[in-house]
Amino acid sequence: MPIESLLADPPLWLMDPLLEEPDASALLAALDAELAWQQPSLRLYGREHPIPRQQVWMGTPEASYRYSGREFLPEPWHPAVADLRDRVITALVAAGIDARFNSVLLNRYASGEERMGWHSDDEPELGDDPLIAAVSLGAERPLRFRWKRREAPAFNVWLPHGSLLVMGPGVQRRLQHALLPRRLPGVRINLTFRLVMSAR
Repeated sequence: MPIESLLADPPLWLMDPLLEEPDASALLAALDAELAWQQPSLRLYGREHPIPRQQVWMGTPEASYRYSGREFLPEPWHPAVADLRDRVITALVAAGIDARFNSVLLNRYASGEERMGWHSDDEPELGDDPLIAAVSLGAERPLRFRWKRREAPAFNVWLPHGSLLVMGPGVQRRLQHALLPRRLPGVRINLTFRLVMSAR
């Protein structure tokens, strides 16, 4: 399926689907059952708070990164996730998008009440203008975007089961995104593939 352009500047693309059924549901079930999901705490305003979701950081041994004062060391690649990484790269190269990834952050949302607050994926280890590819599995939810300088209205991008969202160079510098709570049932797992520059 061709990749759809949602924004031209900065580039934001959606491929729906990347994974067809039954592959998408089989991968969702495997990751849900087989990964060692964690719920770390982050320090905000001097207090420790458990994040409102579960996560796993995965990649090559050198692909560590720091977030909110903590260093995250990657788990080894799960074979199914490594296969998905290669499938994402193949799809992007076929669409004319140069892509390399050595790590992935997996977030598991048990229900629509679990969330991710406003942020940009702009850690120094990712470089100035990273390319980030996000695969969504499970319950369909909207990712909310807002412009840092408020030059245009905020907008939603709905992410169906098996879809691929690609945030190109400039997206993290100019926009923030969030997965806001909604009364939507079902587990959702999101995989955001990244290139950690320090691991080159």
